[in-house]
Amino acid sequence: MPYTVCDCLAQNKTNYHFLGWLLHGFTKAKGIYWPFVNSKVDRTCKCGCFSRDRSHWGTREKGSNTTAVPWLLIQNTKNLVYIEPGAFTNLPRLKYLSICNTGIRKLPDVTKIFSLEFNFILEICDNLHITTVPGNAFQGMNNESVTLKLYGNGFEEIQSHAFNGTTLISLELKENAHLEKMHNEAFQGATGPSILDISSTKLQALPSYGLESIQTLIATSSYSLKKLPSREKFTSLLDATLTYPSHCCAFRNLPTKEQNFSFSIFKNFSKQCESTARRPNNETLYSAIFAESELSGWDYDYGFCSPKTLQCAPEPDAFNPCEDIMGYNFLRVLIWLINILAIMGNVTVLFVLLTSRYKLTVPRFLMCNLSFADFCMGLYLLLIASVDAQTKGQYYNHAIDWQTGNGCSAAGFFTVFASELSVYTLTVITLERWHTITYAIQLDQKLRLRHAVPIMLGGWLFSTLIAMLPLVGVSNYMKVSICLPMDVETTLSQVYILTILILNVVAFIIICACYIKIYFAVQNPELMATNKDTKIAKKMAVLIFTDFTCMAPISFFAISAAFKVPLITVTNSKVLLVLFYPVNSCANPFLYAIFTKAFRRDFFLLLSKFGCCKHRAELYRRKDFSAYTSNCKNGFTGSNKPSQSTLKLTTLQCQYSAVLDKTCYKEC
Repeated sequence: MPYTVCDCLAQNKTNYHFLGWLLHGFTKAKGIYWPFVNSKVDRTCKCGCFSRDRSHWGTREKGSNTTAVPWLLIQNTKNLVYIEPGAFTNLPRLKYLSICNTGIRKLPDVTKIFSLEFNFILEICDNLHITTVPGNAFQGMNNESVTLKLYGNGFEEIQSHAFNGTTLISLELKENAHLEKMHNEAFQGATGPSILDISSTKLQALPSYGLESIQTLIATSSYSLKKLPSREKFTSLLDATLTYPSHCCAFRNLPTKEQNFSFSIFKNFSKQCESTARRPNNETLYSAIFAESELSGWDYDYGFCSPKTLQCAPEPDAFNPCEDIMGYNFLRVLIWLINILAIMGNVTVLFVLLTSRYKLTVPRFLMCNLSFADFCMGLYLLLIASVDAQTKGQYYNHAIDWQTGNGCSAAGFFTVFASELSVYTLTVITLERWHTITYAIQLDQKLRLRHAVPIMLGGWLFSTLIAMLPLVGVSNYMKVSICLPMDVETTLSQVYILTILILNVVAFIIICACYIKIYFAVQNPELMATNKDTKIAKKMAVLIFTDFTCMAPISFFAISAAFKVPLITVTNSKVLLVLFYPVNSCANPFLYAIFTKAFRRDFFLLLSKFGCCKHRAELYRRKDFSAYTSNCKNGFTGSNKPSQSTLKLTTLQCQYSAVLDKTCYKEC
């Protein structure tokens, strides 16, 4: 028998069945016949092989040992697990070979086909058990141009020199879902390909060698391909269909090589395009190269010499323009200055307040929370500035790794958490000031630390929840390079953005209302607001209004963007990001703490513990001791007499403070 299936032939003729799944072709056409269409095999056979005995494949050419087979299809043969190395030998007339949906475990040997046909097509598809394309896998298959359709297989790796010895017109590697590695020298020794399709694969990188001939690159749904080789490698690229818009930025203003694949043998061909004008009788460039007899029957392409521009899709959108993270150089300088000041300033405030020898009061506790929120904002700016410095000039090649990676998610979490915790803390500080001044003589209603802790715990939980939602699919941080939640494509995302903005507006209204009441309370002589509380209230009014004045432009433009009516581009929004959004985090530690007398006192007292500024610290200790002694001697002043409980409590506080200061004074 000329065809065997693992040498398993029918023993019982009653078990024979039609072998239509082995080979599909002509029964008799143009002197070619296919003896296998009606072959019969035992249905109990569990494995199959393709024999190299081709004595009945078709007609032989006179005077030669070759077979005139133009098409050969092996399809839908799941039981075929092996094709012998010499199965395809000396087939000069073969134009099309298809091996699809079989059970073979190894790439068939096609190196002895020796086809003489132009644009020989080899289709190997849907063979899920083939995992590797070895080196020299197609060498000797054809001396002319080749189209390789290697799609839907189980490929995991393409080895070095895999396409050696071929002249590739088109190479289709699409839908090889497990293909992760393509050796850097896979195209070594090959000419082409002109068309490369790697769609729906897991390739993480393209080989840097052999890309010069590619005119069409197709890489849709290739989500693992986050970085492309240097754009100088694609000298002939004219059309690119990619997965990520940022990759198209690499090909902007890229000079293309004016060269046609079919005429690449002419070194001066592009010069002919430039120097030869079309003649009145529709003679073209070809007339300058070929004789008239050679041009008979040709269809002229009159647009051949027209300038070619590279077409790339998908094009970058408004959210991801072709620019670095910081679009302007002056922003690069400012963002480093602001993030360093924000981090250093807030770390200093936290360290001094938490190590102070004085009791942790409610204002100090709230100031610590505000400093931590501003510190997180500084971390966000540091991450953005660092990535911008590393990717300057080539952000398009790092955009996907950054925006879809953990770094951008962390940066986005920090900025949303810091922003919301800062607004929440400023609101609580304002309410605490209003409550303290309004109920100045009612010590039993004063806000205590045991009240402030659960209030701020609620703020931390709220800020954490708001910052976590984009990580679980409610909007996301990967929409833009600055990692802000600007995705409003779904209704839930729009509700999320609008909720944050509305809450910030409500907080601003509460703060405005409280400070209006504080202003009128300070003007009322009937209330016993102390000078200390009045000064603090006035200072905080100025500071908080400054904070929200800086946040107003961002809120305004963010609301318009949430309704899908953006009034500002992403490029210009980066100016707001650097000049307005984080300035408060940089300024708050200085305006709220570092520039105050109380902080300077705590700062010098802390330095004295390390042997620095002892004289200055001693002056602060003496001043504090004198102030406490004076308050205890003079008692209350003013027109209104304090209540008995207030007087008793104040006396105890003065006595306790005097004891502490005497102890400190003796130690000094």
